[in-house]
Amino acid sequence: MEIRNPSPGLYNEDLAPARDRRWGAFSIFNVWTSDVHSLWGYYLAASLFLLCGSFGNFLIAIGLGSLVIFLLMNLIGWAGEKTGVPYPVLARASFGVWGANLPALVRALVAIFWYGAQTAAASSALVALLIRSDTFLEFHKTTHWFGHSGLEVICYVIMWALQLLIIQKGMETVRKFQDWAGPAVWVAMLVLAVGLVVKAGGFSFEHGIPMDVLLEKTKDAGVAGQPGSFWALMAVGATWITYFAALYLNFCDFSRYATNRQAVTRGNLWGLPVNLILFSLVAGVTTIAAFQVYAEVLLHPEQISAKFDSWVLAAIAALTFAVATLGINVVANFVSSAFDISNVFPRQIDFKKGGYIAAAIALVLYPFAPWEGNAATFVNAIGATMGPLLGIILVDYYLIARGRVNVQALYEEHGEYRYQGGWNVNALLATAAGAVFSTILPNFTTLLPAWWGTYGWFFGVAIGGTVYYVLATLRPRAAPAPA
Repeated sequence: MEIRNPSPGLYNEDLAPARDRRWGAFSIFNVWTSDVHSLWGYYLAASLFLLCGSFGNFLIAIGLGSLVIFLLMNLIGWAGEKTGVPYPVLARASFGVWGANLPALVRALVAIFWYGAQTAAASSALVALLIRSDTFLEFHKTTHWFGHSGLEVICYVIMWALQLLIIQKGMETVRKFQDWAGPAVWVAMLVLAVGLVVKAGGFSFEHGIPMDVLLEKTKDAGVAGQPGSFWALMAVGATWITYFAALYLNFCDFSRYATNRQAVTRGNLWGLPVNLILFSLVAGVTTIAAFQVYAEVLLHPEQISAKFDSWVLAAIAALTFAVATLGINVVANFVSSAFDISNVFPRQIDFKKGGYIAAAIALVLYPFAPWEGNAATFVNAIGATMGPLLGIILVDYYLIARGRVNVQALYEEHGEYRYQGGWNVNALLATAAGAVFSTILPNFTTLLPAWWGTYGWFFGVAIGGTVYYVLATLRPRAAPAPA
C-alpha cells in the first residue's frame, strides 16, 4: 500500500510497506537454509547431540523443538506478510511510534553480537584451511594482534568485507544469494558425513563416546544431570528454540516480501521442522563418524575438514561452510540491524547506512570476542533478551488487536499509535518485568538457580506477554482500523 503524508521522522523508502513481493515458498525456505546451515548452527547441533546421550533422544528433543520454532515463525511471519512492514515498524503498534525504537535497538545490539560471532566462525574455516601450509602456520603461531593471531585478524576482516559486498544492491540481491548459498552447504555437509562414514567402515546409531568424555565436553553447559537425562533433553529443546530468538522478531523483515500467506507457511514447513531435523541428523552422524575415525570429539566442521588428506576436499568444505555462514549473517543479522538502526534515524540513515554502522560496531567488538566460549551458554544469554519483546508483540497483535493493524497510522506521529507522547507505557512496563527474570537476575546475580538461564527466553516471553495483556486489559486502547 502507499503511505500518504507520513511523518518525516517515521518514514523512508526502506521502512515503507513492501511493494515488490516476489518471495515464494522456495525463497522463504532458503531463508532457513541460510540461517541454519552455518558453522555456528552445526556447532550448536553437535554440542546438543552430546547432551542427549543417544541418537534417539537427540531426534526427539530436536524434533519437538523444531515444531515449536515452526509455530512461532508462522505467527510472526503471517503478521509481516499481512502488513508488509519490517519488525521495527510493526513494533510501533505495541510500543508506540517512538517507543518502538527501544526494542529495535535491543534487537540491533543482539544482531551485532551475532554478526561478530558468525563472521568469526566463517573466518575460522578459512584459518583452518590456510594453516595446512607451513608458511601460514608459522605466521599464525608467531604474529598476534588485538589478542588474536595475525592470520585470524586478516581472515576476519576479509569475511567482514565480503558481507558488505553482498548487501550493496539491497534485499533482492540477498534473496538471490541465499537461494544458492543455503543449498550449497547441504552438498558439503553430505560429502563430509558420507566421507567420514566410509572411512569409519560403516555407521552405528550407538555413538560409542564414553560418558567421561561426554561429561567433560558438556560440563559448562549449565545443565543439571548427566547427558541423556530428562533435564538434559529439556535443556536441549530449550536451547534449540532459543537459538532462533532474534529471528522470531525479524522474520517479518523477510515475510513482508512473500507473495501470500501460503508461501510463508509452506516455506516454513520445509525450511524449519523438515530441514532442521535433517540438518541436525547429519550433524549427529558426522560427530559420531568423526569420533570413530579420529578418536576425539570434534564439534567444529572446520576441525574435521582440516584433517582431510586432500587439499581439494579440505578447500571445498572450508569455503562452502564459510560462504554458508556469510549467508546466515546477511539474512539474520545484517538485514535486521540495518532496519533497526534506520528506524531510529530514518531521515539520516537508510538501510545500507544502518548496515554499515552495524558492521563497524562488530569490527570494533572483535578484539573482545564476547561470543567465544560455550555455545549453549552464549545462545541462551543472548536469546533471553529477546523473550519479552516477542511476548508483547504476539499478545498485542493476536489477542489485543485481533490481527488488525492500521498500517497508515504506523507512520503518523500523531496517529493511533502515539499512546503517551509516542510511547506505550504498558509495553515498557511489561518489557521491564520480563527482562528482570529473563536477563538481569539469571545473568547478573546468583539469586536464581543455575538452570534458570537455560529457560530465560521462555520466562521472558511468558512474563512479558502476560504482564502486557493484564495492563492492556486494565488500560485498553481504541480498536484499530482494518489493515
